[in-house]
Amino acid sequence: MREGSVKCLGPHGFHRVRWTEWGEPDNPRVLVCAHGLTRCGRDFDTLARALADTYRVVCPDAAGRGRSDWLADKADYGYPLYLSDTVTTLAALHAESVDWVGTSMGGILGMLLAAQPGTPVRRLVLNDVGCVVPKAALERIATYVGRAPAFDSLEALEAAMRSVSPFGPHTPAQWRHLAEHVSRRDEDGKWRFRYDPGIAAPFQQGPLADVDLRPAWRAVQGPVLVVRGAGSDLLTPEITEEMRTRPGTQVHVVPDAGHAPTLMDPAQVAAVRAFLLA
Repeated sequence: MREGSVKCLGPHGFHRVRWTEWGEPDNPRVLVCAHGLTRCGRDFDTLARALADTYRVVCPDAAGRGRSDWLADKADYGYPLYLSDTVTTLAALHAESVDWVGTSMGGILGMLLAAQPGTPVRRLVLNDVGCVVPKAALERIATYVGRAPAFDSLEALEAAMRSVSPFGPHTPAQWRHLAEHVSRRDEDGKWRFRYDPGIAAPFQQGPLADVDLRPAWRAVQGPVLVVRGAGSDLLTPEITEEMRTRPGTQVHVVPDAGHAPTLMDPAQVAAVRAFLLA
């Protein structure tokens, strides 16, 4: 595993985006793994190791998450900036084309990128996100995103994360991995989640409603694998079936998981690998 970073320009100045990467650094076959709203690139360590024999796997931390810089103006958190940061990151990697695995927010980002004329995205995996994001799921997310709870120990933070994360069954080592890379210990000795509470700004701009991404979805040209947690409220069965009708779209349902599968289980990894290497 290696680390990299690049300076990106937003509406109110520069910020640094950091990533981890796996595989040969000169491999022209690049896979980008983009995380969910409050998560970070280290969520993909298991998947990255499994694909490093074939790809240069790059796992960025979005602005305000993980080890990337927080933004001064919280209103800048949104897809226009994330798309701009992605283009800058791909340029820094000298990546002319990429395959893309995106969980939730990272999947929307991949969909928007894949919908652009001349897109660099070749194959797209949408992990538990679809062409419509339901209002009810957004309302659930709004109940916790942006809060900054403090915990006396990493164990307490992990326990809190387990209590609200419908990721499905995981081993103790997997839960610890998921907790330790999205947490930090501050000067006061307290443990907190490693993301800027300001990422909640888009949820505070007015009443929430369904987000219709069908125009972007219809513009995606390449093959797509849609991964759905069987209990997900963000990617419902109805939305999944609508997406299945698009030519070149495959669906893989993960039992015993909600929003979102972590792609750490061998069966989940195998499904993604089989699609990408087809």
